[in-house]
Amino acid sequence: MATREAQPTTERTWEDVCNDPTLQDLPYKIETNAYGQIVMSPTHLKHGAFQSTIATQLMNCTSDGRVVTEAAVETEDGIKVADVAWFSSARWKQVHDDYAASIAPEICVEVLSPTNTEAEMEAKRALYFEAGAEEVWLCDHEGTLSFYDASGARDTSRQVPSFPAQIES
Repeated sequence: MATREAQPTTERTWEDVCNDPTLQDLPYKIETNAYGQIVMSPTHLKHGAFQSTIATQLMNCTSDGRVVTEAAVETEDGIKVADVAWFSSARWKQVHDDYAASIAPEICVEVLSPTNTEAEMEAKRALYFEAGAEEVWLCDHEGTLSFYDASGARDTSRQVPSFPAQIES
């Protein structure tokens, strides 16, 4: 589990983004790149439905830790926002007061948008693993989940083996 020093410039930029009232009700997911520039991706109503279903099921399948939606994570390429995340209690204690987690949650879940490419998601998985994630899950447009650890694809989650590989929106 790698920990990194907080990047003050990026953190200040992310704090500014979080506190900017003009960015509060946008129909976009906001992240930043390595230069602190805002990157926005449009989302679909189904995206939110998958996100809430995954969060609810994660809460039901885990007895410890914290499930968070829209979890901002510091990466080498700026702030990335996992649609759903699971932090162990110990890791949550380290980051719960931060605008962006300096160490990734153990599980980062991305609900794919129509504009996401395979190369983009492979790069994002690598960023989450570099930041300390133990698993990254991807949910496609049909509700099929793919589970990954640092060594590659898995049939099921090691952290939450009872989590279904198919969900409904």
